[in-house]
Amino acid sequence: MLSNLREIRHDALSGIARASSLQDIEKMRVSYLGRKGKLTEVLKGIGGLEKEERKLVGKSANEIKKELEKAISEKKKKLEGRGVKGKDIDITLPGRTPWVGRRHPITICADEICDIFTRIGYSLVEGPEIETEYYNFEALNIPEYHPARDVHDTFYLEDGRLLRTQTTNVEVRVMERGKPPLKIISWGKCYRRDSPDATHSPVFHQLEGFYVDRNVTFRQLKGTLIYFAKQFFGEDIKTKFVPSYFPFTEPSAELYISCSVCRGKGCRVCKHTGYVEVLGCGMLHPNVFRNVGYDPGEYTGFAFGMGLERLTMLKYKIDDIRLFYENDIRFLNQFGP
Repeated sequence: MLSNLREIRHDALSGIARASSLQDIEKMRVSYLGRKGKLTEVLKGIGGLEKEERKLVGKSANEIKKELEKAISEKKKKLEGRGVKGKDIDITLPGRTPWVGRRHPITICADEICDIFTRIGYSLVEGPEIETEYYNFEALNIPEYHPARDVHDTFYLEDGRLLRTQTTNVEVRVMERGKPPLKIISWGKCYRRDSPDATHSPVFHQLEGFYVDRNVTFRQLKGTLIYFAKQFFGEDIKTKFVPSYFPFTEPSAELYISCSVCRGKGCRVCKHTGYVEVLGCGMLHPNVFRNVGYDPGEYTGFAFGMGLERLTMLKYKIDDIRLFYENDIRFLNQFGP
């Protein structure tokens, strides 16, 4: 009986070693460890042996059973690993469609807006997100006592610098490095101490643009922004400019468009006025020119700034800004590639 067990062990281990597929290894398991397997039959016949022989044969048979179970398990894992690496592919399985990523809706709108302005001669530049008080406030004619500079509104760092609150910082840096004519747009992240809700976020995106040259007029500013609004929201959109105030522009205005949700009929989004504000703009303040070494008597210019989240929400009729930052695939998959 013991010699028979040794023969079964040798044959089984040899067969397991030669197995080249999961089907082969399953056949070996059934042949030796199945209900009618060779080793199983030996185990069934142990009860008819003498006491001493039964003890020896039983011990040996159980050891061989554990050895074969371990060998089968290891061989099975090895064969499954080959399949993962592509060396053993089951062509009968259905194919898997690869998941294709999509651009974020804010990126889609930013690219579209940049394309609109580059078509009329604007150049795209970048600026730092960690900024000094000078470039973020002082050079833009924002005085020390202005509420925007308060720690309740701005994220200050330990070294005295801050996270920029607007992309307007790019204006000063570009004008310091070059001379007019300058037609620039820039977009990126900005940071303010806002409590998150449906319309506010401490992190948001802003797009800034400015044009500086001799004899630049407010009429050119209006024409540029009306062109942008109709390109971005549609030719049937209506526009109007409302007087406003910004420290770095004088005169200043806000651009309103007919509500893209109700098309000017009046709804909750436009507060039943038919119009919504989309950006701020104005003629660059003479103090800004002086801070960068330009002669305000020789040069004029205009600037405009828009919140990309706001424009994206209006374009796609999104009612909660927090959706942009939750990374919900169901939301993101609704937009273009």
